[in-house]
Amino acid sequence: MNKIHFKIVTPEKTVYENEVDQATLPVSDGEVTILPNHRSYIASLKAGEIMLKKDKEEIAMAVSGGFIEFDQNNLVVLADTAERAEEIDEKRAEEARLKAEELKKQKVGVDETDFARVAAAVDKEMARIKVARKHRSRKGMRVD
Repeated sequence: MNKIHFKIVTPEKTVYENEVDQATLPVSDGEVTILPNHRSYIASLKAGEIMLKKDKEEIAMAVSGGFIEFDQNNLVVLADTAERAEEIDEKRAEEARLKAEELKKQKVGVDETDFARVAAAVDKEMARIKVARKHRSRKGMRVD
């Protein structure tokens, strides 16, 4: 069976690179699942969860935005930020979300650029929290 060569990079590092069976990604139009031999595809990435399937293993990541390109079984994700689920510190993510929410309340009436920046920070932290909680519950850990 064919595999997809998957690579996700941020400005800081390559987060993950390996052969996978499929990838489900949050894109601007919703969600897309890429399987081997999928047609060529380019899309903008939104904050959310990337779910990879490799054999019987599921690999979850939180991303905050970027772009994806798929061609000839090569899937490249250029992400603003990306973290594997097991690397996310849920407590710190929740603290960052609360701080971003507070900034959002204070920014009412400011220009659209500042508001969009703060809203994107809230979306990013919500995605991190969601992925961390989902990962922990799948691994049989208690979720508070």
